[in-house]
Parts: sequence; structure tokens; C-alpha cells
Amino acid sequence: MKPMAHLGVGIGWRPEIADAVERLPGLDWVEVVAENICPGHLPASLLRLRERGVRVVPHGVSLGLGGAHRPDPEKLAALGERAVALGAPLVTEHIAFVRTTTPAPALEAGHLLPVPRTRDALDVLCENVRIAQDALPVPLALENIAALISWPGEEMTEGRFLSELVERTGVRLLIDVANLHTNRVNRGEDPAAVLDAIPLEALAYVHVAGGFERDGVWHDTHAHPVPGVVLDVLAQLRRRVDPPGVLLERDDDFPPEGELAGELEAIRGVLDPAGSRPSASLRTPSRHSAPDPIPDAAPVPAPDPIPDAAPDATPVPAADPVPDAARTRVGLAQAALLSALVAGTPVPEGFDRQRIRVQSRSLAAKRAGVVAKVAPELPGILGGEKAYREAFLAYARNRPMTGGYRRDALDFAEHLLIRELPADPADRRRLTAWWQERAGTRPARRIVRWARALVGRAA
Repeated sequence: MKPMAHLGVGIGWRPEIADAVERLPGLDWVEVVAENICPGHLPASLLRLRERGVRVVPHGVSLGLGGAHRPDPEKLAALGERAVALGAPLVTEHIAFVRTTTPAPALEAGHLLPVPRTRDALDVLCENVRIAQDALPVPLALENIAALISWPGEEMTEGRFLSELVERTGVRLLIDVANLHTNRVNRGEDPAAVLDAIPLEALAYVHVAGGFERDGVWHDTHAHPVPGVVLDVLAQLRRRVDPPGVLLERDDDFPPEGELAGELEAIRGVLDPAGSRPSASLRTPSRHSAPDPIPDAAPVPAPDPIPDAAPDATPVPAADPVPDAARTRVGLAQAALLSALVAGTPVPEGFDRQRIRVQSRSLAAKRAGVVAKVAPELPGILGGEKAYREAFLAYARNRPMTGGYRRDALDFAEHLLIRELPADPADRRRLTAWWQERAGTRPARRIVRWARALVGRAA
């Protein structure tokens, strides 16, 4: 496997900290959530970073390559389009499932859920990865995820599962050391054992993030400072390999700019305690070190090909198609778990019921938070953040998300209106106007609302 392109030390680009990211000293590269950008209308901040020679890598969160279904061609095309628009040396995704399609109706987790480490699940994952690799214009790397729960009846360790995935597909690995620590606390998995087992020559880059522990559960929040225990895992990895890139992730509760810079310095200190490693932005430039200047309003052209980022020439063994029966078995198991998490159905045999409850609450809370971001008017209409969350969590308890967060926001508003909520008539009129403007239809007549409410209560 060819050496990966050197990235250096970077940070996850988010709109809330865009200005701060541009001012961070010695920044080599950034990672952007692929689904949050439009290739034809890239944020001006990303364009300016590109002009300076800062590489941008798109990080997908919605493919669900660990799911029982084959990858969605439209989602693959969209991810590839973003890679080309950003001139990215690679794209990344997760070893996870995020939705189920069998049996109908489809359920959305709104989160990354662990894949069972079984032969069936590995066969499905490998075939899905090969489909993705064939569709993408740049190399693909996959991230290990953090998990609250363990699957019963697993047949492989995490290290063995990842090793076989690389061996059978040639895919790169994005190792999240915070996730390794999370799984040490939540699932009793030793990070050192994982690092010893995986092929580190396949390493694309590394994620570092914060979280916290409560009642014996580690919550991988990406909203807290990076703790020493996570930097310790990074140090373990560094003793084994010089990673091509390391990235600080922060998704919420953003600290002052100085704290972000301090966390990046702490990461640099782990990578090179002697302080001798030069920043990528300070190395002698080559013709591949920066794209040509780009006008603010113009789309970003792809830079010249990067030799060390080209698709690997290492052949991987040909594989027979995965039998439909294997996909069905994986799909039914994932559907049973996801239904228990988001629809209140019985917990499948063998799972830790307490952990399922914790994961279910976590999914609902995240769902409420994302809906509030895509529909920020709702908390104001409903009387504030606390009232909004109480109403949304009551709505979400037995109503899984099936059509994405924007559809979820509309369904939530309609759910309230059916029940003649909010109680204040003026607030109800505001919610009706909000819903009608976005749904493009008239609100249901009162008799229809009563009928729907009765059906909802019966369910």
C-alpha cells in the first residue's frame, strides 16, 4: 500500500468557528462535514483557506456503509462531487449503520451505530466498501466509531474486524483515538490491542476529540476539551507510527479561539515532543502544495493530481457477491436494534437493557438538538429551549425519524397542531404559519386533526 499524502495537524471546519479557524497559527488542513456543504456554493472561508494552500477533506456521515442495504448511488455521487469541488486527496466515512430498510418502513438513526462484528456483517461491509470505492474519484478511508452498546454473539475483535476489512478491500483507515478510549470505557476494549492488531500502513489520518464520563459511561460529545486519557491513546499510536495527519474535532459548545489553539498545540506536543516537526505550511513548497488563487465567487477547481494520494495499486482479492440471505440476516438484526432504540419496541435478546435505554435517550436528545438547529424558530414559538425539548422528546418517544431532520421538524410541528398545541392561541397561530410556509399546504382541518390524534393515541 502506497504511503498516504502528508496532511499535518488540522481541525474540523464548522461555520460557527470559521473565522477562528482562519486565524489559527500553523494550520495545515481542515475537514468538513460533506453533507453540510454545496459544491457550487462553497463558503467563502473554505475558499480563502484553499487559496492559502490549506487542504480540505470531506467527511461523510450518512452513507451507512455498514448497513444491510447497498450504498445509495446518489449519496456516493454527492460525496464524490464534494471531493472534486474541494480538490481533496481523499474522502472519509464511517464503519457504521445509520438506517434500516428491511422490513419497511425505513428507520433513520440520526447517529452512527456499531456494526456487529460477525462474518455476515463483515461480508456485507466489504461488498459495500468495494461498491463505494468503484464510484468515488479519490481514495476512501473509514473511521472506527464510538459505541455505547455491544452486540451479542460477536465473532471477532475490533482489531481483527478492521484488519480483515483492509485486507479484503484495500480501504484506508481513519483511526479516532477518542473512540478507542470511549470503547475502552463502554465495551472493555483495550486501545493498545486494537492498535497492535490493525495494519497501520493503511492509516490515512487520526481524529482527536473530547467527551466526558458519567455513571460508568463515556459520552463522546465532541463538545468538551480533549482529556489527557485521549492524548495518552494518541501517544500510544504515535509510538507505533508517524501518522500522516491528525485532526481536532469540535462540533458544539465551541470554546474561545485561544483554547482551540492550545488544544492543537497539545496535539503537536504529543506528535513531536522535541518540537522539531515543521508545520506543513512551513515546509518547502512544491507544485502540489497549494492550488492557484481562486476568486471568492468562483467554484473551486480540482488541483493537479497528488502522486502520493492516487488510488492504491495494491490488488485486493476478488470476492463473490454477498448472498441475499446474509444481507437479510444483517438487516433484520439491525432493524430490531434500531426499532428498540427509536420506536420503543422490545429490546432484542442479548443486549444490555440499561445501555439500550442510555443510547435511546442519547439519540432522542441529539435528534432534538439537530432539529432545533435546522428549525431555530421552533424553540422561540414554543416558549424557550426547555419547553421545546420537553415537547420534542414526548413526540419522539415512539415516532422514529424516517425522512431526515427537516422533515422531522415539519412532522413535529404537525404533531403539535393536531393536538391543538401550543395551548396559547397566538403561539399556535405562529406555529401554523411556520408549518404552512414550509410544508406548502394548508393545515389539516380540525376534524382531520382529531382523527389523527385518535390514531396517534391508539398507537
